[in-house]
Amino acid sequence: MRRRPARRRAGAVLLLGLGLTALPVPAAAEEPPAASTRCTITDPRLAELSGLVDVGERLLAVVDGGEQVVVHVLDGACAVVDATTAPLDPYDPEDLGVGPDGTVWLADTGDNNATRATVALIALRPDGSTSLHRLAYPDGAHDAEALLLAPDGTPHLVTKEVLGASHVYRPAGPLVDGGTVALADVGTVSFTLTGTPGGPVGRAGQLLVTGGAVARDGSRIALRTYTDAYVWDLAGADVPGALAGEPVRIALPASPQGEAVTFTADGSALLVAGEGVPGDVTQVPIPAATPAAPAAPATATGPSLSTLLDDGGPGPSAITAALVAAGVATLLVVVGGRVRRRRAPRPPGA
Repeated sequence: MRRRPARRRAGAVLLLGLGLTALPVPAAAEEPPAASTRCTITDPRLAELSGLVDVGERLLAVVDGGEQVVVHVLDGACAVVDATTAPLDPYDPEDLGVGPDGTVWLADTGDNNATRATVALIALRPDGSTSLHRLAYPDGAHDAEALLLAPDGTPHLVTKEVLGASHVYRPAGPLVDGGTVALADVGTVSFTLTGTPGGPVGRAGQLLVTGGAVARDGSRIALRTYTDAYVWDLAGADVPGALAGEPVRIALPASPQGEAVTFTADGSALLVAGEGVPGDVTQVPIPAATPAAPAAPATATGPSLSTLLDDGGPGPSAITAALVAAGVATLLVVVGGRVRRRRAPRPPGA
Protein backbone atom coordinates (compact mmCIF):
# COMPACT_ATOMS: atom_id res chain seq x y z
CA MET A 1 0.00 0.00 0.00
CA ARG A 2 1.45 3.34 -1.05
CA ARG A 3 1.45 6.27 1.31
CA ARG A 4 1.88 9.99 1.00
CA PRO A 5 5.52 10.81 1.81
CA ALA A 6 6.07 12.58 5.12
CA ARG A 7 7.64 16.03 5.10
CA ARG A 8 11.19 16.29 6.28
CA ARG A 9 11.85 18.51 9.25
CA ALA A 10 15.16 19.78 10.49
CA GLY A 11 14.57 18.46 14.00
CA ALA A 12 14.64 14.91 12.73
CA VAL A 13 18.21 15.29 11.53
CA LEU A 14 19.23 16.38 15.02
CA LEU A 15 17.43 13.43 16.58
CA LEU A 16 18.92 10.94 14.16
CA GLY A 17 22.34 12.31 14.99
CA LEU A 18 22.27 11.56 18.69
CA GLY A 19 25.77 10.12 18.46
CA LEU A 20 24.66 6.76 19.83
CA THR A 21 27.20 4.24 21.00
CA ALA A 22 26.78 1.28 18.72
CA LEU A 23 24.52 -0.34 19.21
CA PRO A 24 22.38 -24.88 18.09
CA VAL A 25 18.97 -23.01 18.27
CA PRO A 26 16.58 -22.53 19.85
CA ALA A 27 17.03 -22.85 23.58
CA ALA A 28 13.99 -23.61 25.68
CA ALA A 29 12.25 -20.49 26.84
CA GLU A 30 12.64 -19.53 30.46
CA GLU A 31 9.50 -18.95 32.51
CA PRO A 32 7.90 -16.10 30.56
CA PRO A 33 8.86 -12.79 32.17
CA ALA A 34 6.19 -10.23 32.88
CA ALA A 35 5.56 -8.17 29.77
CA SER A 36 4.11 -4.68 29.89
CA THR A 37 2.79 -2.22 27.36
CA ARG A 38 5.17 0.68 26.72
CA CYS A 39 2.66 2.54 24.56
CA THR A 40 0.07 1.95 21.85
CA ILE A 41 0.51 2.95 18.21
CA THR A 42 -2.61 4.44 16.66
CA ASP A 43 -1.19 6.48 13.76
CA PRO A 44 -2.37 4.90 10.46
CA ARG A 45 0.99 5.75 8.88
CA LEU A 46 2.47 2.99 11.04
CA ALA A 47 -0.06 0.31 10.15
CA GLU A 48 2.66 -1.79 8.49
CA LEU A 49 5.39 -1.32 11.10
CA SER A 50 8.40 -3.50 10.31
CA GLY A 51 11.38 -2.01 12.19
CA LEU A 52 11.96 -0.23 15.49
CA VAL A 53 14.94 1.23 17.40
CA ASP A 54 14.83 2.62 20.94
CA VAL A 55 17.13 5.67 21.20
CA GLY A 56 16.14 6.70 24.71
CA GLU A 57 13.32 9.21 24.93
CA ARG A 58 12.33 8.48 21.35
CA LEU A 59 11.67 5.50 19.11
CA LEU A 60 12.62 5.33 15.44
CA ALA A 61 10.26 3.35 13.23
CA VAL A 62 10.08 2.23 9.61
CA VAL A 63 7.20 0.65 7.70
CA ASP A 64 6.95 -1.65 4.71
CA GLY A 65 6.53 -0.21 1.24
CA GLY A 66 5.70 3.37 0.41
CA GLU A 67 6.99 5.62 -2.37
CA GLN A 68 9.70 7.33 -0.33
CA VAL A 69 12.08 6.40 2.46
CA VAL A 70 10.63 7.67 5.74
CA VAL A 71 11.90 7.21 9.29
CA HIS A 72 9.21 8.12 11.82
CA VAL A 73 10.16 9.51 15.23
CA LEU A 74 7.85 8.50 18.10
CA ASP A 75 7.56 9.99 21.57
CA GLY A 76 6.94 8.11 24.81
CA ALA A 77 3.26 7.77 23.98
CA CYS A 78 4.01 6.26 20.53
CA ALA A 79 2.78 9.40 18.77
CA VAL A 80 4.62 10.46 15.61
CA VAL A 81 6.37 13.72 16.48
CA ASP A 82 8.79 13.97 13.57
CA ALA A 83 9.95 12.25 10.40
CA THR A 84 12.90 12.38 8.08
CA THR A 85 12.92 11.27 4.47
CA ALA A 86 15.27 10.35 1.67
CA PRO A 87 14.47 11.01 -2.01
CA LEU A 88 14.41 7.29 -2.82
CA ASP A 89 11.54 4.94 -3.68
CA PRO A 90 12.22 1.77 -1.65
CA TYR A 91 11.09 -1.68 -2.73
CA ASP A 92 10.34 -3.28 0.65
CA PRO A 93 12.01 -1.83 3.80
CA GLU A 94 12.03 -4.40 6.59
CA ASP A 95 14.32 -3.31 9.42
CA LEU A 96 16.59 -0.52 10.64
CA GLY A 97 19.57 0.05 12.92
CA VAL A 98 21.72 2.90 14.21
CA GLY A 99 25.46 2.90 13.55
CA PRO A 100 28.25 4.02 15.89
CA ASP A 101 28.31 7.48 14.30
CA GLY A 102 24.55 8.01 14.62
CA THR A 103 23.77 7.06 11.01
CA VAL A 104 20.40 5.37 10.63
CA TRP A 105 20.52 2.37 8.29
CA LEU A 106 17.41 0.99 6.60
CA ALA A 107 17.38 -2.55 5.28
CA ASP A 108 15.45 -2.49 1.99
CA THR A 109 15.75 -6.25 1.79
CA GLY A 110 12.24 -7.66 1.62
CA ASP A 111 11.70 -10.05 -1.30
CA ASN A 112 8.76 -12.37 -0.65
CA ASN A 113 8.86 -13.88 -4.13
CA ALA A 114 12.68 -14.07 -4.35
CA THR A 115 12.89 -12.08 -7.60
CA ARG A 116 15.21 -9.15 -6.81
CA ALA A 117 18.60 -8.99 -8.49
CA THR A 118 19.85 -6.77 -5.66
CA VAL A 119 18.72 -5.60 -2.25
CA ALA A 120 19.85 -2.37 -0.59
CA LEU A 121 20.97 -0.61 2.54
CA ILE A 122 20.02 3.07 2.77
CA ALA A 123 21.97 5.40 5.05
CA LEU A 124 20.49 8.54 6.63
CA ARG A 125 23.35 10.48 8.21
CA PRO A 126 23.28 13.05 11.02
CA ASP A 127 24.33 15.80 8.59
CA GLY A 128 21.22 15.17 6.47
CA SER A 129 22.99 13.35 3.62
CA THR A 130 21.82 9.99 2.31
CA SER A 131 23.39 7.14 0.37
CA LEU A 132 22.18 3.96 -1.34
CA HIS A 133 24.24 0.77 -1.23
CA ARG A 134 23.12 -2.19 -3.35
CA LEU A 135 23.99 -5.74 -2.36
CA ALA A 136 23.89 -9.01 -4.32
CA TYR A 137 23.58 -12.48 -2.80
CA PRO A 138 26.11 -15.05 -4.03
CA ASP A 139 23.49 -17.80 -4.38
CA GLY A 140 20.38 -16.14 -5.75
CA ALA A 141 17.61 -14.04 -4.25
CA HIS A 142 16.47 -14.30 -0.63
CA ASP A 143 13.83 -12.66 1.54
CA ALA A 144 15.48 -11.01 4.57
CA GLU A 145 13.67 -9.03 7.27
CA ALA A 146 16.38 -8.77 9.95
CA LEU A 147 19.33 -6.37 10.09
CA LEU A 148 22.08 -6.81 12.69
CA LEU A 149 24.39 -3.81 12.65
CA ALA A 150 27.55 -4.82 14.52
CA PRO A 151 29.19 -2.32 16.92
CA ASP A 152 31.88 -1.60 14.30
CA GLY A 153 29.15 -0.71 11.77
CA THR A 154 29.28 -3.94 9.73
CA PRO A 155 25.77 -4.87 8.55
CA HIS A 156 24.53 -8.46 8.67
CA LEU A 157 21.34 -9.66 6.98
CA VAL A 158 19.47 -12.70 8.31
CA THR A 159 17.15 -14.42 5.87
CA LYS A 160 13.58 -15.52 6.49
CA GLU A 161 13.38 -19.25 5.76
CA VAL A 162 10.20 -21.31 5.90
CA LEU A 163 11.94 -24.41 7.28
CA GLY A 164 13.91 -22.51 9.91
CA ALA A 165 17.50 -22.56 8.58
CA SER A 166 18.25 -18.84 8.21
CA HIS A 167 21.45 -17.71 6.50
CA VAL A 168 23.58 -14.81 7.69
CA TYR A 169 25.15 -12.54 5.07
CA ARG A 170 27.47 -9.55 5.27
CA PRO A 171 29.16 -7.44 2.57
CA ALA A 172 32.25 -9.08 1.11
CA GLY A 173 33.89 -5.65 0.75
CA PRO A 174 33.39 -1.96 1.55
CA LEU A 175 29.98 -0.54 0.66
CA VAL A 176 29.81 1.66 -2.43
CA ASP A 177 27.37 4.56 -2.67
CA GLY A 178 25.31 3.93 -5.80
CA GLY A 179 27.19 0.72 -6.57
CA THR A 180 26.68 -2.98 -5.94
CA VAL A 181 28.76 -5.08 -3.57
CA ALA A 182 28.63 -8.86 -3.23
CA LEU A 183 27.38 -10.44 -0.03
CA ALA A 184 29.18 -13.33 1.65
CA ASP A 185 27.39 -16.18 3.41
CA VAL A 186 29.00 -16.22 6.86
CA GLY A 187 26.80 -18.61 8.80
CA THR A 188 23.50 -20.28 9.46
CA VAL A 189 21.22 -20.06 12.47
CA SER A 190 18.54 -22.74 12.75
CA PHE A 191 15.20 -22.55 14.53
CA THR A 192 12.86 -25.31 15.65
CA LEU A 193 9.18 -25.36 16.51
CA THR A 194 8.50 -23.89 19.95
CA GLY A 195 4.76 -24.18 20.44
CA THR A 196 4.41 -20.45 21.07
CA PRO A 197 1.13 -19.17 19.56
CA GLY A 198 0.80 -16.11 17.36
CA GLY A 199 1.55 -14.82 13.88
CA PRO A 200 -0.36 -15.01 10.61
CA VAL A 201 0.76 -18.44 9.37
CA GLY A 202 0.33 -20.93 12.19
CA ARG A 203 3.29 -23.05 13.31
CA ALA A 204 5.47 -21.93 10.43
CA GLY A 205 5.61 -18.51 12.07
CA GLN A 206 7.72 -20.02 14.86
CA LEU A 207 10.55 -20.48 12.32
CA LEU A 208 10.39 -17.27 10.26
CA VAL A 209 12.83 -14.51 11.25
CA THR A 210 11.09 -11.14 11.06
CA GLY A 211 13.45 -8.71 12.81
CA GLY A 212 16.82 -8.16 14.45
CA ALA A 213 18.45 -5.84 16.99
CA VAL A 214 21.81 -5.00 18.57
CA ALA A 215 22.02 -3.65 22.11
CA ARG A 216 23.12 -0.04 22.40
CA ASP A 217 26.25 -1.04 24.36
CA GLY A 218 27.10 -3.75 21.83
CA SER A 219 26.92 -6.56 24.37
CA ARG A 220 24.03 -8.56 22.92
CA ILE A 221 22.12 -9.24 19.74
CA ALA A 222 18.57 -10.46 19.19
CA LEU A 223 16.47 -12.03 16.47
CA ARG A 224 12.74 -12.53 16.53
CA THR A 225 10.24 -14.71 14.74
CA TYR A 226 6.50 -14.12 14.65
CA THR A 227 6.27 -15.80 18.06
CA ASP A 228 9.61 -15.82 19.92
CA ALA A 229 12.72 -13.74 20.54
CA TYR A 230 16.28 -15.03 20.90
CA VAL A 231 19.11 -13.20 22.64
CA TRP A 232 22.82 -13.97 22.32
CA ASP A 233 25.85 -12.44 24.03
CA LEU A 234 28.08 -10.58 21.58
CA ALA A 235 31.86 -10.19 21.85
CA GLY A 236 33.25 -7.36 19.75
CA ALA A 237 31.76 -7.38 16.25
CA ASP A 238 31.66 -11.16 15.72
CA VAL A 239 27.99 -11.54 14.89
CA PRO A 240 28.36 -14.97 13.19
CA GLY A 241 30.33 -16.24 16.18
CA ALA A 242 27.64 -15.04 18.57
CA LEU A 243 24.87 -16.68 16.55
CA ALA A 244 26.75 -19.99 16.72
CA GLY A 245 26.29 -19.98 20.49
CA GLU A 246 23.32 -20.84 22.66
CA PRO A 247 20.69 -18.11 23.00
CA VAL A 248 18.07 -17.37 25.60
CA ARG A 249 14.64 -17.82 24.05
CA ILE A 250 11.75 -15.61 25.10
CA ALA A 251 8.18 -16.57 24.23
CA LEU A 252 6.54 -13.34 23.10
CA PRO A 253 2.94 -12.28 23.72
CA ALA A 254 0.69 -13.38 20.87
CA SER A 255 0.60 -10.88 18.02
CA PRO A 256 -1.20 -11.01 14.67
CA GLN A 257 1.99 -10.15 12.74
CA GLY A 258 4.94 -9.28 14.97
CA GLU A 259 7.93 -7.99 13.01
CA ALA A 260 9.78 -5.29 14.98
CA VAL A 261 12.25 -5.81 17.82
CA THR A 262 14.71 -3.54 19.60
CA PHE A 263 16.62 -3.55 22.87
CA THR A 264 15.57 -0.87 25.31
CA ALA A 265 18.13 1.91 25.64
CA ASP A 266 19.46 0.43 28.90
CA GLY A 267 19.61 -3.08 27.42
CA SER A 268 17.53 -4.70 30.16
CA ALA A 269 14.58 -5.66 27.99
CA LEU A 270 13.26 -5.98 24.47
CA LEU A 271 10.56 -3.88 22.84
CA VAL A 272 8.46 -5.75 20.29
CA ALA A 273 5.69 -4.59 17.99
CA GLY A 274 3.93 -5.57 14.80
CA GLU A 275 1.61 -4.57 12.04
CA GLY A 276 -1.88 -3.22 12.54
CA VAL A 277 -3.28 -0.24 14.41
CA PRO A 278 -4.01 0.13 17.18
CA GLY A 279 -1.00 -1.95 18.13
CA ASP A 280 1.00 -2.20 21.33
CA VAL A 281 4.73 -1.68 21.73
CA THR A 282 5.38 -4.32 24.38
CA GLN A 283 8.33 -4.36 26.77
CA VAL A 284 9.59 -7.86 27.57
CA PRO A 285 12.33 -8.34 30.19
CA ILE A 286 15.26 -10.57 29.22
CA PRO A 287 15.71 -13.54 31.56
CA ALA A 288 19.11 -13.80 33.22
CA ALA A 289 18.94 -17.58 33.73
CA THR A 290 21.11 -19.95 31.72
CA PRO A 291 19.12 -21.44 28.83
CA ALA A 292 18.14 -25.10 28.92
CA ALA A 293 18.16 -27.73 26.21
CA PRO A 294 16.02 -27.29 23.08
CA ALA A 295 12.32 -27.82 23.67
CA ALA A 296 11.74 -29.17 20.17
CA PRO A 297 14.88 -30.88 18.85
CA ALA A 298 15.50 -30.34 15.16
CA THR A 299 15.82 -33.31 12.85
CA ALA A 300 18.47 -33.54 10.17
CA THR A 301 15.96 -32.35 7.60
CA GLY A 302 14.15 -29.78 9.75
CA PRO A 303 10.38 -29.73 10.40
CA SER A 304 8.22 -31.59 7.93
CA LEU A 305 5.69 -29.78 5.78
CA SER A 306 2.87 -31.72 7.41
CA THR A 307 4.05 -30.53 10.84
CA LEU A 308 4.10 -26.92 9.71
CA LEU A 309 0.72 -27.11 8.06
CA ASP A 310 -1.04 -28.87 10.96
CA ASP A 311 -1.76 -25.91 13.21
CA GLY A 312 -3.69 -27.73 15.86
CA GLY A 313 -5.62 -24.54 16.54
CA PRO A 314 -6.87 -21.29 15.04
CA GLY A 315 -5.07 -20.22 11.93
CA PRO A 316 -5.36 -19.47 8.22
CA SER A 317 -7.15 -22.71 7.35
CA ALA A 318 -7.96 -21.67 3.79
CA ILE A 319 -4.35 -20.79 3.15
CA THR A 320 -3.23 -24.08 4.72
CA ALA A 321 -5.49 -26.05 2.40
CA ALA A 322 -4.21 -24.14 -0.61
CA LEU A 323 -0.63 -24.82 0.38
CA VAL A 324 -1.24 -28.52 0.72
CA ALA A 325 -2.79 -28.61 -2.73
CA ALA A 326 -0.13 -26.46 -4.41
CA GLY A 327 2.99 -27.94 -2.81
CA VAL A 328 6.33 -26.66 -1.62
CA ALA A 329 6.86 -23.92 -4.21
CA THR A 330 3.71 -22.13 -3.15
CA LEU A 331 4.58 -22.63 0.50
CA LEU A 332 7.82 -20.76 0.05
CA VAL A 333 6.03 -17.83 -1.53
CA VAL A 334 2.94 -17.53 0.66
CA VAL A 335 4.24 -18.56 4.05
CA GLY A 336 7.48 -16.69 3.50
CA GLY A 337 5.49 -13.58 2.75
CA ARG A 338 2.53 -11.89 4.35
CA VAL A 339 -1.11 -12.80 4.37
CA ARG A 340 -2.12 -9.61 2.57
CA ARG A 341 -1.65 -7.84 -0.73
CA ARG A 342 1.82 -6.55 -1.52
CA ARG A 343 2.76 -3.61 -3.71
CA ALA A 344 2.89 -4.23 -7.43
CA PRO A 345 6.25 -5.61 -8.67
CA ARG A 346 8.86 -3.12 -9.84
CA PRO A 347 12.15 -3.70 -11.60
CA PRO A 348 14.41 -5.70 -9.24
CA GLY A 349 16.73 -3.73 -6.99
CA ALA A 350 16.17 -0.76 -4.73
